[in-house]
Amino acid sequence: MDNDLQETSKPLRPARAPWWRSKKFIIAAAIAAALIIIALAVGLGVGLTRGKGGDDNGDNGQEPPGGDSGVNRTSMYKPKAGTTWQIILSKPVKLGNNGEVTPKMEAYDLDMFDNDAESFVQLHNAGVSVICYFSAGTYEDWRSDKDKFDQADMGKPLDDWPGERWLNVSSPTVRDIMKARIKLAASKGCLAIDPDNVDGYQNDNGLGLTTEQAVDFVKFLSSEAASYNMSTGLKNAADIIDDVLDVVAFSVNEQCVENSECESYAPFIQAGKPVFNIEYPSDAGAARGVSSAVSTDICSRRGKSQGAENFSTVIKKMNLDGWVEYCDQKVFTTDIFS
Repeated sequence: MDNDLQETSKPLRPARAPWWRSKKFIIAAAIAAALIIIALAVGLGVGLTRGKGGDDNGDNGQEPPGGDSGVNRTSMYKPKAGTTWQIILSKPVKLGNNGEVTPKMEAYDLDMFDNDAESFVQLHNAGVSVICYFSAGTYEDWRSDKDKFDQADMGKPLDDWPGERWLNVSSPTVRDIMKARIKLAASKGCLAIDPDNVDGYQNDNGLGLTTEQAVDFVKFLSSEAASYNMSTGLKNAADIIDDVLDVVAFSVNEQCVENSECESYAPFIQAGKPVFNIEYPSDAGAARGVSSAVSTDICSRRGKSQGAENFSTVIKKMNLDGWVEYCDQKVFTTDIFS
């Protein structure tokens, strides 16, 4: 509510009567004052007791676990291996009444910035767990917080991704920005975060990034998310799995079949955690789905897809719009805003 509205909505204060008009008024005022003092003393005592006790009332200076969204994260989201899902990053998802969405999957991975809190709450109320995507390891020149980054923290541009540059993930400035993004995710009702591009050390980044920095960064992101009762996923970065498996709740992997490296992600399945696997074959997007040969290559769990047992595999177009195909060869197109 703005200040002008607050001021006009205040009741008018009546004129004060002269003190000599009523002794009863004086006595009543004295009694009221005494009652107020007693109430304040009791309230202070209760507050001090809470502060000393082991029961935390959540008032620790941070936003409460549910954020402002109305989503109550009483426990951390820990999906099981084999969890069904859909991922859409190109545009905001368009929901029906009461959050209906097609296909109805257990989890949706959606862009944190592009979708509004109301959509996340509707999905949550419809029984869909919302994972919120943002890039943690790159600068993107179209994001609303882009001016908060320092040029000194930016490395080389990403190949084939205009407007993106690698970031120094050890920079205090970068980490402060990621803290703000995680807080935003919590306030919008996300149950988990999907921080992308933590694998800068594997690329020509121009910053000399190392695996040790990546491990420390993932642990930082996970700890920050956990302070809001949100879990964290590991995006790609197979060679640091052993170092961070205990602090992440799931894997989001791209093209492990295409790169014949699905076995590298098996530790997640062995730990009971899902591997959300995305493959981008060239014929993705057809109304009838990909060819049977392509589907077999991706879903047979033999040959190039060996080691992908119990992976949660989706076949997607590279732009990650609403089109999706699953290993049962069912094809859906989720409604999105244009």
